[in-house]
Amino acid sequence: MISFAGCSSMFDKHIEWETLEPKDFPVISAIGYAPISAQRGEGKASKMLMALKASKLDAYRELTEQVYGQKVDGGQSLSSLVIQDTHLDSTVQGVIRGAKVIKSYPVGEDTYATELELDFKLVNDIYLSTARPKQVKKVHYY
Repeated sequence: MISFAGCSSMFDKHIEWETLEPKDFPVISAIGYAPISAQRGEGKASKMLMALKASKLDAYRELTEQVYGQKVDGGQSLSSLVIQDTHLDSTVQGVIRGAKVIKSYPVGEDTYATELELDFKLVNDIYLSTARPKQVKKVHYY
């Protein structure tokens, strides 16, 4: 009796891979704001620097919302069919790499703003340097 169970292992193969690249790369932007007077610090210059940092973090949060979305949790509690409590929580979580600060500037008397830009071409280049996505280009059987 002849068994064909192992026939597929009789053939050696060589697989050629090619790297995939998207057809186009969007560029997204975000603006973050922070009040100057509400910051902790000794003087106006210290508070302005803290507002600059806070506005940058707010802009990063805005970019993260655009890239990953925002998780929203809500709930209500009832007692005798009467709403007792309502709550709504939102969180944003993600990693942003490759964002550039376009500009930071004061807005009015008491607010600082920071504009960020995220070019997905740069994000793709950063991604390719760490994990090379591939697809099968050609398979040669011997």
